[in-house]
Order: sequence, then structure tokens, then C-alpha cells
Amino acid sequence: MCSAIINFVVLTGNEFYATLVSMYIRKTSIKSRKDGSQYYSYRLVESKRTEKGVRQYTLLNLGADFDFPKEQWPELANRIEDILSKQQNLFPVDSNIEKLAQSCAARIILSRQEGDPSEGDDYREVDLDSLEMSRPRSVGSEHITLESLRFLRIDEKLKELGFNGPQTAAAIGTIIGRCCEPGSELATHTWLQERSGLGDLLDYDFNNLSLYGMYLISDKLFKNKAAIEQHIYERERSLFGLRETITLYDLTNTYFEGEGKANALAARGHSKEKRSDCPLVTLGLILDSSGFPRRSQVYEGNVSEPKTLAEMLHALEGRDTSTSPKPTVVMDAGIATDDNVAWLREHQYPYLVVSRKRHREFDEASSVIVKKDDECTVRVQKVFDETTEETLLYCHSSQREKKDQAIDDRVTNRLEEALQKLAGGLVKKRCLKNYDKVMVQIGRLRQKYSRASKQYTISVEKDDASGNATKITWQQKAVENTTDSYPGVYCLRTSHADWDESLLWDTYTMLTDLEAVFRSLKSELGLRPIHHQITDRVSGHLFITVLAYHLVHTIRVRLKQANIHSTWSSIRKLLSTMCRVTVSMQCKSGDTVHIRKSTRPEPKQQEIFSALGVKNRPGQTVKTTI
Repeated sequence: MCSAIINFVVLTGNEFYATLVSMYIRKTSIKSRKDGSQYYSYRLVESKRTEKGVRQYTLLNLGADFDFPKEQWPELANRIEDILSKQQNLFPVDSNIEKLAQSCAARIILSRQEGDPSEGDDYREVDLDSLEMSRPRSVGSEHITLESLRFLRIDEKLKELGFNGPQTAAAIGTIIGRCCEPGSELATHTWLQERSGLGDLLDYDFNNLSLYGMYLISDKLFKNKAAIEQHIYERERSLFGLRETITLYDLTNTYFEGEGKANALAARGHSKEKRSDCPLVTLGLILDSSGFPRRSQVYEGNVSEPKTLAEMLHALEGRDTSTSPKPTVVMDAGIATDDNVAWLREHQYPYLVVSRKRHREFDEASSVIVKKDDECTVRVQKVFDETTEETLLYCHSSQREKKDQAIDDRVTNRLEEALQKLAGGLVKKRCLKNYDKVMVQIGRLRQKYSRASKQYTISVEKDDASGNATKITWQQKAVENTTDSYPGVYCLRTSHADWDESLLWDTYTMLTDLEAVFRSLKSELGLRPIHHQITDRVSGHLFITVLAYHLVHTIRVRLKQANIHSTWSSIRKLLSTMCRVTVSMQCKSGDTVHIRKSTRPEPKQQEIFSALGVKNRPGQTVKTTI
């Protein structure tokens, strides 16, 4: 079945000339070889007059899922022919027809590409006024993330896990989309089809990928999570010579859009993004000392941080087949409970954690400088605790002292202003005077300014006859051996008695790298918010973000080796101007030439490509003559 027989009629004098349609859409009945069932396939067909008569040739297989309205087939076929031959359309074209026609024409141009354009010179006479550029697609950040993915051999691992060609392309598109254009699966699907040139680099048309297919790929990736994570980390360890001497562990949470009722992990809790109005889900990460994730796990939104440590480390033990000593576990105060530290000691894990104890001490004469620059000086004092048989490291940061002092001064001033106002009201009309109510108000002030109020002794004198307060006095006195008396001092506790002060402090500062990872996941790689409602879909969304971070971190580590220390956001912005574009022109011979290639890199873009050892022109140059 074809879409039409007559394309147009030309009136010349008293004669009519009918022109045979050169392109049309054919619906063909096909019998399945598997079960004998019948289905229909749709093809774009071209008619050509030959010595043996008119013959039809298939230009493009539109597939069995082609559902474009039948009444618009002729207009679609005509528009595809116009694009290929660079004919101007006299009338406006429906946007849906134009979008599909452009996609089909691009596929035909790619399928008809000629030999290697670099072989010999190709001079032709062209009409310069006919020159047009179409289908611009971003390709800069896609290029380096794809090469990073291949560098880690993730594509090979996916095929090993049973992903077929289209599934591998969809998985790569999903992961790279999270790197280059962070967002939901719906946003990534739109980006792949309408704005990205990743399909050119993979030789895959993402217009064939449905949104439901994106969700299925997310499910399939999550199903193979353990194998993929193990492969990636083993590859990173081999490439970068990673030593498993340090393990960093922390958790973060992110929020849902919607109620998340169908998600077993959704729960309300303390949001680190101040979105306690939304259901939350928690992501736990174990990293090595170079910032490469070793394992990730999704927990309930209200999970207690200390309870997750044993589960994560047990999972790592199950994967680790080496006989090397156990790594040192580094954690912040939120997870470093006495129970967790006791668990680490029981299972013979060395550790370095931030102490949760309020006791502070610091003797500058016994301290050593471990960091000094124009902005900050850090001194540390090493003390052995005979009771716990731990080494304590009291650290004093001049920058932190200024910050702590500024916060204390601000809160202290607000508390004293409130007390002064309350005391002044005792001698004014229509102000609070009742003793009991004054005591309640002081209690509220202590709660509101708890950081400062513990340093104050507040007294209230009472007139027994009237039952009113007559005088309020207060005195400030810092609590000894606490953060109040030692601003800028924090304490680390460790099982390493033989490590010196500098090594202990340098190892602790690796926690800042973990915090940077969480910032990158949330701000640069679209971890938040989550729009899914099903448990596995949420876990899959978070896992894709972790996979994207592997690619980004691999790129940044390699760039640092070339002394390029840009953030991923800066790199992505720098490469955003690199595109692939199709240049079309009319030749004097009547042919139409279409050339699709990438733009020439700018000097700073070339610097990135050279540091990563990748081609400076992403994708192949495709030349087609119609």
C-alpha cells in the first residue's frame, strides 16, 4: 500500500501533466518466522525509472511501530524529498511533520555516505547562496564522557552482561545524559533526541528509543549494579594504581517530588537540603582515598546514619578477594558513634574519625604546624588516651576560630539584646512583668539561643507581694575544656598510634573530598529532586548518577595530571559551543551535497582534548550526494 500515486498536476495551456511520486510510504504485511503471526512494517520507498520500467527502492525502514497518521504520509514523504534535494517549501509545514522529516532525512544522508572524505580532494562548483546549515547538535562534553566510558570499558561490560546493541546505546545515553544535561529520564530522553549529537558518535538513532525504553534501561542497569560497580572500580584501580589503604564513608539524602507512597524507601526525616516538607531517600557512599566510589547503597530517608556502617563494610568484605590489610576507615562525627567505633575495633578495622565528645584541650606549646598559608594556620597536638587506648589529635584552625567566634558573638549579642529588652520591660507599662511568665520567656530564650545560653548564669529577683519580677541579671562564663573555651579546636580519634601528626591530619582532610562528591552529585549531576515513585526506579536513578560521577571523576583526575583543575561545570560550559552540523549546498551539476561534521575546537577546548588524549574532531565526517 502506498501513500499516493499522484504528487502534483501542472497546467500548461490545455494540457495536464501528472508527475509520478518519487517517494512514498509503503505498508507491507510480513509473516513472523518465529510463530507465524502477521505484522506490518513501514518503509520509505523511492520510485526510479529504469530501462526495465519504474522500480521501487527502499530508502528507509520506518519499523513496525511507525504510527504517524496515514493522511499525512504524502506530505511527510514530500517534505523528506524537499530536504534531501534542498527544495524550498512554499507553504508552512506542520511541526510534527517537519520534526520527523528532518530526522528521516538525516538517517538517509548517513546511510548514503560516500567513501572516506579525507581521501583526495573533492572540488565542485556550488551555488553559494544555496548553502545551508541544519541539525546542530552539541557534541563537546558528550565526546569526552563517551571516551571516559570507553576508557573504563563500561560498554564492554554491558555487552558481557547481556545488553544488546540498542540496549547498550540506551544505557550509554542515559549515563552520559546525566553527565552532560542532568535531569530526569524524561529530560534526558528529550535531550538525546533533540539537542545532543551523542547518537552520531555511537552511530545510533535515539529517535528509535522510547521513553519507556529509558525506564527499562534504568531497571536493567540497577539489576546489574553489583557487577557494574565491581568492574568499574577494578578498572579504576588498575588504571590509576589505586591503593586501598583508606576508606571514606558518609551518607546524604535527597527529596522526592510528590508523596512517594509507592516507594518503600521514602520517609520523612532531617533533610540536609532543608526540604523536610518532602519524603526523603538516603544514599550511602564508600570512597577510596582518591575519591573513586567503591560501593553505593540506597537507604530509607529516615535511616540512622550509624546503623549503616556495618552493612556497607560487610558488603565490601564480600567483594574483596585480596589478602592485603584492611583499609583505614575515615568518618565524620555523624557516624562515629561509640558503638560503631567499637564495631570497627572488634572487626580489626583501623580508623580515623571525628570525635563526638565535647571535651577539648589544646596546648599551643606542645603542638606542631601541619598547614600554613595566607588564609589559615592549622596546629595539632597529639595525645594518647590510656583509657580508650586511642590516639587523640586536637586540631586548632585559625580560620575556624574566626568562624566560631563570629557565630558565638552573633548569637551572644542576640541573647543579651533579648535579655536587655526583657529586663527593660519590667519598669514599663504594658510589658511582661509576671515572675512565672518571665521565667517561661527566659526558658524560651535559652532554647532559641542554646549555643550561647549554656555560658550564661541568669538570675531573676521576685517581689513576693505582687508576684512580679523586679530585676534580671546575667553573667557570662565559658565552660572549661569545651568548644566554648577553645574556639576553633576540634578533636580526631584514631587507632593509629604510629602515624605522625601530619599524616593523621592529611588523612582527615580527605573527608572534604567526600563532601565535594556529594555536592557534585547534587548540583552538577542531577541527583535532586527525584520524580520517580517506584522503589527500584528511585534506586536506579541514584545509581545512574553514581555511574555518571565515575565518568566525571575519571576525567577530572586525568586533567589534574595535566595541571588542569577546572570543575566539571566549568568544563561542560567550555565545551558547550562545540557542535556537529550538516552543511548542504546545491551543485552546478544539479546534485545536492550534504556534509555532516564537527566544528573546529577552540584553543581551550583543544587543551582539554589533548590532556585527555582524545580526537579533536568528534565523530566522522559524512559526505552524501543526492
